[in-house]
Amino acid sequence: MTRGRPDKPENPDIEFTADVKAKELRFEEVPETEVRFSGHPKRESASGTDRENLPEEVEPGVTYRDPEVRLRIASALARDDPDLRKWFEETREEGKEGPTRRKQ
Repeated sequence: MTRGRPDKPENPDIEFTADVKAKELRFEEVPETEVRFSGHPKRESASGTDRENLPEEVEPGVTYRDPEVRLRIASALARDDPDLRKWFEETREEGKEGPTRRKQ
């Protein structure tokens, strides 16, 4: 199995995972894929896949049998971001609830 799924962030604020299996998979063209993390505040983010019976670089016209892909996309707010710290302080002063992190 190809290893590429990231271990960090370990306790993300948001995480998306997907498992996909097929009997056969064929690409007429090599796909262009991209995962981007944009926005504000700063964050620690990562994405990657574990693959079985499917190479990292697929070839057009090749039929892959019994492929499996496990995808992980994760992002955690950068706790040292000054803007995020300011937002937490303002929220606390106003008596509002700030974001919570779930414990795993």
